[in-house]
Amino acid sequence: MSPDLQKQLLDKYPKLYGQGHFWGFECGDGWYNLIDHLSSAITTYSNPVSDFNVFNVVVSQVKEKFGALRFYADNTDRVVDGMIWLAEHMSAHTCEVCGNSGETRNGPWLVTLCDLHHDERTMKKV
Repeated sequence: MSPDLQKQLLDKYPKLYGQGHFWGFECGDGWYNLIDHLSSAITTYSNPVSDFNVFNVVVSQVKEKFGALRFYADNTDRVVDGMIWLAEHMSAHTCEVCGNSGETRNGPWLVTLCDLHHDERTMKKV
């Protein structure tokens, strides 16, 4: 992910990513919106207005693996785990380059791309 988009997420969600042991974002810009919406949902859910049942979700790593998003976090519960599961599964249908609809494609490694970026990748091989 580009440094500018990484900075936006780090600035917008310091409680999620600013705990000192965050490895970084190792994925394409196309998943920015997925990660942003997931981060917003986790922040809203884990920091309710009252102090009852407040817990501190901490993200350690966000990356691409086997063509899909992997979002590693500590101090989660079943609801947050469900949010992460949904975002990870949505990423397998979202182009990692541009964010448009995509599918997981074979090649030297699995990657989720739209038709345009898949064609560009295929042309680079020739």
